[in-house]
Amino acid sequence: MQNILRAITFAAVVFFIVGSAGNVFAADASAARIKDIAKVEGVRSNQLVGYGLVVGLPGTGDSNKTIETLNSVVNMLKNFGVSIDSTAVGTSTLKTKNVAAVMVTATLPAFSHAGDNIDFTVSSMGDAKSLTGGVLLQTPLKAGNGQVYAVAQGPIATGGYSTSGGSKNITTVGTASDGAIVEQTVEDSLGQNGTISLSVNNADFSTAARIAGAINSNFGGVASAVSPGRINVSVPAYYRNNIVGFVANLENLPVVPDSPAKVVVNERTGTIVMGGNVSVDEVAIAQGGLSISIDKTTNVYQPAPYSLGKTIVTKNNTTNVKEEKANTVVLGATADVNDVVGALNAVGATPRDIISILQAMKASGALHAELQVI
Repeated sequence: MQNILRAITFAAVVFFIVGSAGNVFAADASAARIKDIAKVEGVRSNQLVGYGLVVGLPGTGDSNKTIETLNSVVNMLKNFGVSIDSTAVGTSTLKTKNVAAVMVTATLPAFSHAGDNIDFTVSSMGDAKSLTGGVLLQTPLKAGNGQVYAVAQGPIATGGYSTSGGSKNITTVGTASDGAIVEQTVEDSLGQNGTISLSVNNADFSTAARIAGAINSNFGGVASAVSPGRINVSVPAYYRNNIVGFVANLENLPVVPDSPAKVVVNERTGTIVMGGNVSVDEVAIAQGGLSISIDKTTNVYQPAPYSLGKTIVTKNNTTNVKEEKANTVVLGATADVNDVVGALNAVGATPRDIISILQAMKASGALHAELQVI
């Protein structure tokens, strides 16, 4: 009987959680899912790198001056029982125009298993002109700890072509889809000690507290924000054997993230982006200046008929200076970004003028936001 009651209680709790996660955005349209503003620590990709040779090139490989390629070819052939006189290296005896030395890079996704296929990229490190049509020989790919996690091999696709006038696109970099085979399974220790940690994408005290509060309101007091960028979560007992289900429901909980007031401007393009929580004190804004124009006129003077005079052409430049009337707007204290933008538009300022006005407002202390110029 107790087992039946436990099963009913567990089912009711799961139904409540799933039902809450299904209506993620019903409570607040500005809410975001936890998975969009934070990530589970340990769930990340790893970078792999290796050194290899691309062969089969149509004479576009490294020249004989590339000693690294020559030595690599000699060492590779030795592994296959082919001996080459060391004096051939650095001379015209050994030809490498069909071979290119490359660096091979790949990204190992989280939770990869042995036998999975991943993409890789090759980049020429010598003086090869193109890798088009080449084939990468078997190349071990190592992680930062020095261990081999994948092996890459196969034909290279560059997606470009060369012409007599130069190279179209980049033909010294190529890729291969699913060309590398994972050799080691990435260790999966998620939740094995009964806890998981969330890392906030943009560390913020308020956001971290809201995430912990949303988790506790749905799963009980299992979460605590230990820093603005980290939340520790204890896995409930009824989820110990279903970590994936717990994380899936946790990720879909709605949270309204917080962020500091910021105005980002790009002086090169005249782009201005303001956050919704930008506020200003009462301030008067005046915008105006001088308008200078130069008019060019051409005058032609014709001599009298049957005279010995010549036609004379003169060019006159007239400079006009006009002082434009300054436009003044008094902007009252407000926390509405629409009022700020509307007032600046009423001044008749261009985007570049608005950037200067915002900088002046920030200098005067009237703009309560971080002003970032990129």
